[in-house]
Amino acid sequence: MTTTELGQALRRWRDRVAPESAGLPAGGRRRAAGLRREELALLAGVSVDYVTRLEQGRAASPSAQVVETLARALRLSGDERGYLFRLAGLAAPGPETVPAYITPSVQRLLDRLVGTPVGVSDAAMTLLVVNPLYAALMGDPSGLRGFERNGVWRNFLGAPGRVRHTPDERRAFESGMVAELRATAGRYPADRQLRGLIAELRAKSKRFAELWDAGVVGRLEVSRKTIEHPLVGPLTLDCDLLRVDGSDLHVLVYSAEPGTEAAEKLELLSVVGTQSLTG
Repeated sequence: MTTTELGQALRRWRDRVAPESAGLPAGGRRRAAGLRREELALLAGVSVDYVTRLEQGRAASPSAQVVETLARALRLSGDERGYLFRLAGLAAPGPETVPAYITPSVQRLLDRLVGTPVGVSDAAMTLLVVNPLYAALMGDPSGLRGFERNGVWRNFLGAPGRVRHTPDERRAFESGMVAELRATAGRYPADRQLRGLIAELRAKSKRFAELWDAGVVGRLEVSRKTIEHPLVGPLTLDCDLLRVDGSDLHVLVYSAEPGTEAAEKLELLSVVGTQSLTG
């Protein structure tokens, strides 16, 4: 397959994605109904120049990670995703690799829960996609790269996030994350990226190494979380972790009881998004 065919496919798929279906504003004059290059770049987390070079056949073969993010941004079906990998000169990830494909049913869930913060991770707890309200609540993840997108890495090696735990909650949360990662490693023992993640965590986090070597087992359990938000202050929300059979995805959903202060703060966040109230 040639890069020209790759560019033609990207343009064809980009033209058929309505901006509003991807959570983007549809205003302004458009030569076509689909996504602009800069919009695809934003959704996929790559530069506009790189999208342009791919479409014009001037870029080297994209990495598997870039192909995966392009497939998600373009809302490709399973067959189309496989075709995109082949056009890029790559083999589509096999059953030995942690799945990162957002199924159409999960995508529809994201599309419809616009008033609810929703994030989707793979079985290794690497964040794949979030809706705008999740980004407003937890912080915009679009600038995160590589292991920075992994929830286990961020909690053991990254900068402090917005979730606040008591010491007991923190210990239980850490233990649950390690147990969940161990179970995933058992299902995908040949996944090199997963092995690399675990090796880095063991080498750089004493706490992770202790839990891993202790052989903790079980599942990550979540129920309620308190988020310290820089604009609206603290809010305590119900947190549900939905496990999608077959695709091995994790869907994290935050919600507030109607009529509560937390519900009012979520409503405010849905209006202001990720912008500053003082900006």
